[in-house]
Amino acid sequence: MLFDILGARAAAFPEGMQAELRAQFNSARSVTLISGNLTTNSRSEISGVSARCYKNGVYGFSSMAELSPAAAETVLKTAADNASFMDGHIRKGAPPLPGLNKARVNKAADCRDAEQKVYIDFLRELDGLIAGKYKRLTGRRVAVRADSMEKLLYTSEGSRAHTSLPRCYVYVLMSAETKSSMPVEVFKPFGGFGSFEDNFSDPALLLEGIDDYYGKLMDKCSGVYPEAGLKTCVLDGGLAGMLAHEAVGHTVEADLVMGGSVAGGCLNMQVASEKVSMTDFAFAALGKPAPLPVYADDEGVPAADVELIRDGVLVGYLNSRETARRFGMEPGGNARAYMFSDEPLIRMRNTAILPGRDRLEDMIASVDDGYYLLDTNNGQADTTGEFMFGISLGYEIRKGKLGRAILDTTISGVAFEMLKTVDMVSGNMTWLSSGFCQKKQPMPVGLGGPELRCRVTIGGR
Repeated sequence: MLFDILGARAAAFPEGMQAELRAQFNSARSVTLISGNLTTNSRSEISGVSARCYKNGVYGFSSMAELSPAAAETVLKTAADNASFMDGHIRKGAPPLPGLNKARVNKAADCRDAEQKVYIDFLRELDGLIAGKYKRLTGRRVAVRADSMEKLLYTSEGSRAHTSLPRCYVYVLMSAETKSSMPVEVFKPFGGFGSFEDNFSDPALLLEGIDDYYGKLMDKCSGVYPEAGLKTCVLDGGLAGMLAHEAVGHTVEADLVMGGSVAGGCLNMQVASEKVSMTDFAFAALGKPAPLPVYADDEGVPAADVELIRDGVLVGYLNSRETARRFGMEPGGNARAYMFSDEPLIRMRNTAILPGRDRLEDMIASVDDGYYLLDTNNGQADTTGEFMFGISLGYEIRKGKLGRAILDTTISGVAFEMLKTVDMVSGNMTWLSSGFCQKKQPMPVGLGGPELRCRVTIGGR
């Protein structure tokens, strides 16, 4: 259908402009059970076309919530008119965007759409298994979230890209009480890239992972508050990935660099321990498919990995075509839009700290007095690299041994300073991909890393 809408318009790009024409279809499915009661049951679909035209340093953009050849023709003409209007008033006089390797991509995965009944029946069975097996729970919540983006992009320079990004997750939240009746909880996502049937078949297959987290919840029921202060900690790979995305990744997005981020003055400088390297992966990572593969961006740039930190030295930024010219770099395919009505922004894809050679057991054994931090339930960072993450699961480390679980707390610091304290990096790799990055518009992203041993400020009671 998308080809029928855009195909005839591809030869009608305005003269004297660089242009992009995009048709897009987004879907979202959501079901939630709380203690066996159905509380959410929703389906949404949003589709439309958009065009963006570049002329002498300014852009004109237009979108329409309609998938038709007439809509494609309208938005292309309106975007061209908008670009001409802006150029006539601003008169930047900038040259055309640099030429690019044309994307020729057909990577549209099969987005098989399950009926709501399939989700509901699966969750009811899973909820029954949890209720019957884990007797000390005071509350439980299970949910399914499925979403997808299908895009067809044509550019005036000859790029053609048909891509899709389906993903589906089951979320399990379990709560219990401490001896003092204080509520505690743990949260576990399952799933990944693909449709529901690609990720899930039998609810019982999730019980091994749920067993593990139920055990951690029971540990947390006897948990203690950590001792506040600067501590030696071992961060789990998912937490390292969150750090890579929130506290480092955003600072190296070129639009935020131009806006004054801390990374602006750090290119080719030591920003981390020599044990730390970091890459924004496109569609493959470390010899395996990336969690959420991106093959071309919404400017028609073929996706390529972007190296950000090499042996502790900041070596690159994430760019659009325009910022790549400004910084003398090659664009890697990081200009992405979430909805048809969104303009492309510089976004991360699958951002990760690379694994090292240390063993997790040795990392824990090397800590005399510290903490092993496993999960985060929220976090924030700014363009200075300062961060604060909520810690929802962790354990004491005393004389090289894991001790008591800890209750919810926080960690904080400045990313580039904290990363300089990393002295051990495991050979493991953990990926997370169930959330959205919320930079002006949502965007599905992957993030990951190995376990890190570092010094970080941990909160107390």
